[in-house]
Amino acid sequence: MNSKYSKLLTIILVVAIIIVVILFIFFGIQIYKQYYVEKQQSDMSEIFDSQVSATNVTTPQPPTNTNTTTSNEVVAPVITDNENTVGQGGSGSGGSGGSSGGIKYKGYTMVGKIEIPKIKVNYPILAKTSTKAIEIAVSVLYGPGPNKVGNTVIVGHNYKNGTMFSNNKKLEAGDEIYITDTDGNRIKYIIYDKQLLAPEDFEYASRDTKGAREISLSTCTDDVNSRLVIFAKEST
Repeated sequence: MNSKYSKLLTIILVVAIIIVVILFIFFGIQIYKQYYVEKQQSDMSEIFDSQVSATNVTTPQPPTNTNTTTSNEVVAPVITDNENTVGQGGSGSGGSGGSSGGIKYKGYTMVGKIEIPKIKVNYPILAKTSTKAIEIAVSVLYGPGPNKVGNTVIVGHNYKNGTMFSNNKKLEAGDEIYITDTDGNRIKYIIYDKQLLAPEDFEYASRDTKGAREISLSTCTDDVNSRLVIFAKEST
């Protein structure tokens, strides 16, 4: 009997050790991934800030209708593993406004930086949305690009670890968002609306801003069944 119990205990011990090792490897990989992502974000922000500070900072001029391109066409976003494929058709789809003159980092193009003091968001904005891109930063999904006339949609993940746009649900009307573009212009936007939309609802992206600069921050809800969209316009 003692021999049988001894073998059973040995088996249980071995299984327990295997489980512990598997858990250790799993959490170790998760910690390493998080560290790697944060390191890339830090490097990207440092490169963006250093290159922007080296340029001549200009005072942004009031937006005029002469630069406004509007479209009533509704375009559903398309996200693929190809960084250059984001959306089809429409005015400035896929953030084409940010694809030129951006700052490069390991194959990605940074076209701006977003800061949301209330929820401690400070990330570079990538020019194109792809599966890999939104794992390390937020990105332009649709529109003319950061600080340009019209509505620019910026998309980010809702991670359980509190990073990216996971705390956007805490934002309210009146909260501030700051967008810095590659020319060094840092513009303040004020939130004026927050909506829960169906994933296929993309009409908000092509809305007519009447010559103003606006941004929309899009992320999935905690249950991933809807999209949480934050609406903000330039502070005047």
